[in-house]
Amino acid sequence: MKHNLIQSKVLNLKQLDLNISIPSDEYQIQMKGLKNKIRDLTFLTKAKNKPVLIVFEGWDAAGKGGAIRRLTSEIDPRLFEVHHIAAPNEEEIKHHYLWRFWNRIPKIGHIGIFDRSYYGRVLVERVEGFANESEWSRAYEEIFLFEEQLQSFGTIIIKFWLHISSEEQLARFEMRKNDPLRRWKLTDEDWRNRDKWQLYEDAANEMFQKTDSPKAPWHLVPANDKYFARVMVMEAVVKRLIDELE
Repeated sequence: MKHNLIQSKVLNLKQLDLNISIPSDEYQIQMKGLKNKIRDLTFLTKAKNKPVLIVFEGWDAAGKGGAIRRLTSEIDPRLFEVHHIAAPNEEEIKHHYLWRFWNRIPKIGHIGIFDRSYYGRVLVERVEGFANESEWSRAYEEIFLFEEQLQSFGTIIIKFWLHISSEEQLARFEMRKNDPLRRWKLTDEDWRNRDKWQLYEDAANEMFQKTDSPKAPWHLVPANDKYFARVMVMEAVVKRLIDELE
């Protein structure tokens, strides 16, 4: 059974079906084939001197890290770099918020992966009050133009939001809390963010509507089932690279 990417066309989190799952045996089969395809496509990316930017956003504990690890597991490590985006440091905060991302965009023939991204301006900075309304409201156009410049340079942009339910997030938080090897991944801030779930969801939905475009589309991924989420991410990357490269 092969899943299609119809879910990627949805631009409202409430419309996602979070009950979709994939059996373990089917997951293993599909992932093997998808990893091989991605490996070959990344070599083609290198040969054609095309930069690729892959953006991962989504809820805490939604599985972004796991999806990134599977995505990169068969790629030549010389061809990609993962950027884990946290709060700006003392030097970065003195510049326009996009400055630190310009410094991380991939060069030709390489892949840059953002685990969190410049979309923080219209998500956490908006919700937590780190940017005022004037700043975050104009950021939609700034980001749109930023991505347009990257596209003009030849960059292939692929954007993901991994979506889980509040109940699933709570269950994963409890698992992390009770696992000594994973407890470090859970912070007080993660718990506080749960109290603002609806504010973040509203901000995300507005972000999708204002920053989705044919050349930089959002893929909203139902991620209550990690197997399904990983397969959907891999399929979306394969499809986009084939469309752009072949």
